[in-house]
Amino acid sequence: MTIEPDFNPKDLERAMGGPVLLDPVASGQSNPTWFVTSGDQKLVLRKKPAGATLNSAHAIEREYRVMKALAGSGVPVPAMIRLEEDASVIGTPFYLMQRMAGQASENSALPDLSTEQRGGFFAQAADILARLHRLDWQAAGLSDFGRSGDYYARQVRRWVRQWQDSGTRKDAVIDGLADWFAANIPAPQPTTIVHGDFRVGNLLFDPAVGQVSAVLDWELSTLGDPLADLAHWCMFYDMGPDQLGGLNGLDLPALNIPDAAAFLDMYRQAGGCDAPLTPFHRAFALFRMSVIFEGIAARVRSGQAVNSEAAAVGALAPDLARLADAILSGDRAGNASL
Repeated sequence: MTIEPDFNPKDLERAMGGPVLLDPVASGQSNPTWFVTSGDQKLVLRKKPAGATLNSAHAIEREYRVMKALAGSGVPVPAMIRLEEDASVIGTPFYLMQRMAGQASENSALPDLSTEQRGGFFAQAADILARLHRLDWQAAGLSDFGRSGDYYARQVRRWVRQWQDSGTRKDAVIDGLADWFAANIPAPQPTTIVHGDFRVGNLLFDPAVGQVSAVLDWELSTLGDPLADLAHWCMFYDMGPDQLGGLNGLDLPALNIPDAAAFLDMYRQAGGCDAPLTPFHRAFALFRMSVIFEGIAARVRSGQAVNSEAAAVGALAPDLARLADAILSGDRAGNASL
């Protein structure tokens, strides 16, 4: 099926001063994303969807800002080329960035890489995340990029309210988790930049040079608690291969992939946050994803979801909630702090 842009390519050509070739980026992006070739320039365009009304839901300006601030920081990001906030140019605001070499994988086991490359990928990911969390966000001009302090208190309120307001179905496990999280907010860690969706699928890896070439999809980035990024990454150790390409049940030594504890050791040795990753942090990451997927499931039931994968993703919500509950109840091995 041919994917047509939600804007007139001629408008983009006028803005760029010459012909362009467009190819869609094949992924479930909430912001439409296109490969753009203009002369000898190879770029990527990200834009707000046509008809988007909520500024906070598709804040491409924030993505552009944080990646521009990270240039030269040691966190690999594409060079930012242009931010266009005038919606009249192609219909919605957009930005252009450098196209980076490499591929991303939605399978955390990285089946297309060699055993040596897998080990290098995870080691580099740990180092990159530590670099991000070490960054002086005030010196980088990001003092107003989010609220400082009480990150988990705010997150718990947000996602519990999201679940309660959805009202689509009853789930005693999710209700119980919501009550427990609200009563057990952990002590906050020093504020850092938080990516918000740091996972294998958002890292480009260039096998030609054996390097992670870019960290992508910064739409959820903010100021927050570094343990949130760690918990999100480690969530994939609790999920199985049929749950968003997770790692649980796989022979990690044979794959040359570090387990969660070894990954955290690499991150800490690289200068990242040395506070323990507790069952709260791990379970809350799963709870948050469960609530997000409940919203997707609700759209499927109402007939509003058009993505062919939405039904399968939405169906994972109860499983993720039960994984979170198992971590907290001690029904699983490895439920101690990491």
